[in-house]
Amino acid sequence: MDVTHCCRQSPSASLLFEQIGADDIDAAIESGLMEFVDCPACRASDADYAAMADVLTATRARLAQAWSARERYRAHNARLAQRTAERDTRRTASANAGKRPSLPAAAAAILARAKAKAAERSAK
Repeated sequence: MDVTHCCRQSPSASLLFEQIGADDIDAAIESGLMEFVDCPACRASDADYAAMADVLTATRARLAQAWSARERYRAHNARLAQRTAERDTRRTASANAGKRPSLPAAAAAILARAKAKAAERSAK
């Protein structure tokens, strides 16, 4: 295959194709699978390149779709967690709305002493 006219910015189609064939998708991603650009001149002049480019393009599309789905799933879970936290906050606020606020420790101690004195006086 004559690669003089091929886009040199794109990773090697044969290397990426070998990595995908070996089921080493991580290596293919690291080698630049997502940056692969199909070269129309290479496709027109080499049937092997056309077959490899089809596989690479389809694999790249499936990965992009899977990554998008993963991001949507994460966003969905984040929204659910936020809703749960908001609901719990509302429940806690409404449960505490009917209760009297507790006394500070110093006020509770004064009240306890006053009750004790009153009980002492009524016992006499």
